[in-house]
Amino acid sequence: MSNVIDIQLPLDEVRVRSLKAGDVVSLSGIIYSARDAAHKRLVEMLDKDEALPFDVQGATIYYMGPSPAKPGEVIGAAGPTTSYRMDPYAPRLIEVGLRGMVGKGERGANVVEAMQKFGAVYFAATGGAGALIGRTIKAAEVVAFPELGPEAVRRLTIENLPVIVAQDASGGNLYKDGVEKWRDTD
Repeated sequence: MSNVIDIQLPLDEVRVRSLKAGDVVSLSGIIYSARDAAHKRLVEMLDKDEALPFDVQGATIYYMGPSPAKPGEVIGAAGPTTSYRMDPYAPRLIEVGLRGMVGKGERGANVVEAMQKFGAVYFAATGGAGALIGRTIKAAEVVAFPELGPEAVRRLTIENLPVIVAQDASGGNLYKDGVEKWRDTD
């Protein structure tokens, strides 16, 4: 197994371009949660030259909508959602400084192109592990679009969120490379 790379967020372009598909990473710091409805609104704000509700420079967005928190807990289950729903919006956010994305499932060509051009990375989190992932979240605060409920943009303080680099800024793609590596050649 690979050594785990500890990363303190936010990300910078040098760090992002050093990561390779297959790297095992532990993320700590501030991350934002947002899904497709919030992404649509963020891009609309950019198109109107409006300020975003958080500083996107070096930011990482986690594609998830948490379940309600139980009494005494910061957040409920916080598993990743399928990322392709953000593909129409992610390139625009990457263009203005987004460096990291966390979700599940392969990204489209438009996102990969933006990642390579501007220096961004896509991390995969384990689907079905929402309750365990929720334990890495130490604080959560809604920062935009509260009317979206679980899909509101949240500022999350995380400690040691386990992810793997699924698609890197050099074009590496674990979804394709992994299949090739383990393909039965008999």
